[in-house]
Amino acid sequence: MQWIQAIQQQFSQHKYAINAKILGDDAAYAWTNLGYWTATTQSYPQACRQLADQLAAAVALNSNDQLLDLGCGRGASVLHWQNHYKIQRLSAIDVQAPCIEYLQNHLKSNIQLYCGSFLNLKNILPEQGFDVVLCIDAAYHSPLNSFLDSIHGVLNSKGRVGFHYLMWSEKWQNLSKFEQEKYRLLLKTVDIQIENLHSQADLQQMMQQHQFDHIQIDDLSEPVFLGFARYIAQQKKSRKYDHFLDVFKIKMTAKLCNKLYRDGLVRYIQITAQNMQ
Repeated sequence: MQWIQAIQQQFSQHKYAINAKILGDDAAYAWTNLGYWTATTQSYPQACRQLADQLAAAVALNSNDQLLDLGCGRGASVLHWQNHYKIQRLSAIDVQAPCIEYLQNHLKSNIQLYCGSFLNLKNILPEQGFDVVLCIDAAYHSPLNSFLDSIHGVLNSKGRVGFHYLMWSEKWQNLSKFEQEKYRLLLKTVDIQIENLHSQADLQQMMQQHQFDHIQIDDLSEPVFLGFARYIAQQKKSRKYDHFLDVFKIKMTAKLCNKLYRDGLVRYIQITAQNMQ
């Protein structure tokens, strides 16, 4: 009956829960994102840090900023902001209660931690007025308008925001309704609704409607989608894991990343901007 218990344990986890050890991060405060992969990337944690650093550089993150980290997961990002960027005023939120509880019980720091949806920031955070809001590899699970509305309520005047999202390429409009429906079902398996995806022009307009300027949209599809897919494909097939459903989830994610990159219909993008107000 052990296999039944294993399945029950797997399905009891949050839908965004990832077994970081399988990905290559054994740390207590592990990374869980797709990573930013280059020819010199040596490990999964390094790729994850590089994805975070891409955002930090784009918003010119500095030690004087009051920072809000959305979707902090198991805490690797908050420690990275604190240790590498010397952020002194740092808050973080994640929807996974076990992650926040673990961090609250084990982190010996002044980081303010909250459990809840980052679409409900004004009702969760007691303090407002952040200089920078960052969201690594998570915002695309949410409607962009709702995400921007929530952020705008806690961001300082001239505050900066950086996050990752998905975008339709110009090829999308050439697909038949049947082909678009196939993509809708495919993305739904990873909790992404095609109604939340837009063209670059529409994304630019939505950002402007939410009072953002200095908008920068960068295509990271190759170092993220293709990079993650290649990393998983290159892992030694001889490695054995007890958590077979975790392995299946990661392999399917890698196959999806490869398909999205090869088809060229969905682009993985980094969006940064500044509050106009």
